[in-house]
Amino acid sequence: MKYDIKNIKLAFEGRKRIEWANNDMPVLAHIREAFSKKKPLRGIRMSACLHVTAETANLVRTLKAGGADVVLCASNPLSTQDDVAASLVYDYKIPVFAIKGENNKTYYQHIKSAIGHKPNVTMDDGADLVSEILKRYPDLHGRIIGSMEETTTGVVRLKAMEKSGVLKFPIIAVNDAETKYLFDNRYGTGQSTLDGIIRATDILVAGKNFVVAGYGWCGKGFAMRAKGMGANVIVTEVDSIKAIEAAMDGMRVMTMEEAAPIGDVFCTLTGNVSVLRPVHFRKMKKGAVICNSGHFNVEIDIPGLMKLAKKVKRRVRNYVDEFVLSTNKSLFLLGDGRLINLAAAEGHPACVMDMSFATQALTTEYCVKNRGKLEAKVYQVPANIEKNIADMKLESMGVRIDTLTLEQKKYLESWHMGT
Repeated sequence: MKYDIKNIKLAFEGRKRIEWANNDMPVLAHIREAFSKKKPLRGIRMSACLHVTAETANLVRTLKAGGADVVLCASNPLSTQDDVAASLVYDYKIPVFAIKGENNKTYYQHIKSAIGHKPNVTMDDGADLVSEILKRYPDLHGRIIGSMEETTTGVVRLKAMEKSGVLKFPIIAVNDAETKYLFDNRYGTGQSTLDGIIRATDILVAGKNFVVAGYGWCGKGFAMRAKGMGANVIVTEVDSIKAIEAAMDGMRVMTMEEAAPIGDVFCTLTGNVSVLRPVHFRKMKKGAVICNSGHFNVEIDIPGLMKLAKKVKRRVRNYVDEFVLSTNKSLFLLGDGRLINLAAAEGHPACVMDMSFATQALTTEYCVKNRGKLEAKVYQVPANIEKNIADMKLESMGVRIDTLTLEQKKYLESWHMGT
């Protein structure tokens, strides 16, 4: 079995981490048990490009239990948990190509290794795997049944591919499922981003001015968590509706140029490019902390920051680099501008990833069942899959809800009864 990981001797610690996460992923465990009996993915070759974490390990275990021949590579150079990668190889016999801190060349070499598996089904977090296949491997286009996409940035890229006419196989936008973004993006990103910032810097949140760039589901979650710990939260937006929502949620809303001299901690969660750039860096106060929790590190203009610096960046703590500007002002960049919740912390808690990865597993089964019936476009997750996952999650939480009476159903289906 071919693989490329940091150290196979880390497997023992990795297995403990995987088992710990599994304790808080009951829905995925239920699906894994069903998959092991039905084998709905028998004969399917899968390549997954995901964050290699303990939660992801339980997903790929589920896919393998369903009969898939699965290979895993990293979707971010800094998000890999090396002990988890080792355990997947040693304990679960799943090929992994991922090393925390790998350079860009190695990152794409690992994606190439996953593509070399010649998959029928792919799974992405950011669409790098699909992008490489579409650009460089035309011989694989016809054999791919479909792909699942896990994150907002990836869905945006894939919809652009569909619009441009370059998409060659169907995509299921798992990120757009309510069982994913309402919980994973909001509560998962919110908590894990704050966790990453605290682990990297050891700062006190209370009383600090936190500038949140973007008020989508990830931004909302992070703003809510920062506010809950006593931060003064400032939101910057380009969307009028989201800006009103942030204001009515009790956040201060302003432009980034207005926020730059006020903020103590800046975090981008937009999915766009150059959200923080030299015009903002020049205005920031001494000691400002800059980080990103969007998928790619392009949200921060790091080359622009490096040009402003009069000294070579200096590593002052794990995941903290100091840039001294010509005014003798120091700015601190966290995690090389990459996902701070995965670079410096452990990513989302298993509880929310339980739903996200349950959605991934069941949409993979759906994709395989409907091979040849789906066009080369981006699809939403079927509503019955979402309801199934929500029902299982509630049951695992010991929560019961009401059901509509026949009278109520009739009323909702009728227009006759008025005032």
